[in-house]
Amino acid sequence: MTSAPEHPSAQDTTVARPRRRLWVVALPLVLFLALAALFLSRLESGGDPSRVPSALVGRAAPHTVLPALEGLTREGAAVPGLDVAALKGKPALVNVWASWCAPCRAEHPLLMELAKDPRIAVVGLNYKDKPDNARRFLGQYGLPYSAVGVDPAGRLAIDWGVYGVPETFVLDRNGVIVHKFVGPLTPESVRGTLLPLLDKLSAPGS
Repeated sequence: MTSAPEHPSAQDTTVARPRRRLWVVALPLVLFLALAALFLSRLESGGDPSRVPSALVGRAAPHTVLPALEGLTREGAAVPGLDVAALKGKPALVNVWASWCAPCRAEHPLLMELAKDPRIAVVGLNYKDKPDNARRFLGQYGLPYSAVGVDPAGRLAIDWGVYGVPETFVLDRNGVIVHKFVGPLTPESVRGTLLPLLDKLSAPGS
């Protein structure tokens, strides 16, 4: 003869409810603390929080041939459009930028300095911009790029997995993407991540 199932008492139910409510309140806090700990550990270990994993890292850069920014010149000569295949032979930075992008202005002095480094090529991908505005931007802040390709509809940027602007891709001398920066370059990211990476990529036999 089986006995009737026991039912929880009113006291047991009363105790269980506060426990469930406590977990509902505590869970977001636990998740926040875990994420904060991960972020801090990356900072302490020298990791760059602006770096976002990309499926393209470790792969050849997408085939990219973009027309030049019309009317853009350097010392009287037209600045060419962007042809990624022509970059092979030394490391390169592909900087995705736009005149309407405020963070692009913040990072621009760093690009101007990087453009002085003979070990690398600095090229620009002008994203969803108007030619007049793009030329005015470069006229005001300087021209760090040896080539500028225009992508007015943002279609080719999709192939690069661009989230927004600015973004900067680091290519090795074989045209393989080895690093991606999301957001503006900063003195810290250049000093702590980019320059050591360029030293490695520029070393003989790399």
